[in-house]
Amino acid sequence: MSPKDVSSGTTSAFTPARIAVTVLAVLAIVFICVNTAEVTIRVIIPKVTMPLWAALLGVFVAGVLCGAYLFRRRPAR
Repeated sequence: MSPKDVSSGTTSAFTPARIAVTVLAVLAIVFICVNTAEVTIRVIIPKVTMPLWAALLGVFVAGVLCGAYLFRRRPAR
């Protein structure tokens, strides 16, 4: 075996997937920050008036938590 074939057990911090996720997260945060208008949102029954950035941030956090839960529950290969 050549030295290239032997895995040292460490992984690079800059994989294409991690870079893509970081870029998407930064774009989402920029998108959230520039949308500052007041909006009325209907949540099942009540109508809530709030800044759009707060609604977007809430959905972003919920998505991150759901994604983290799903990937954490994935069985090891």
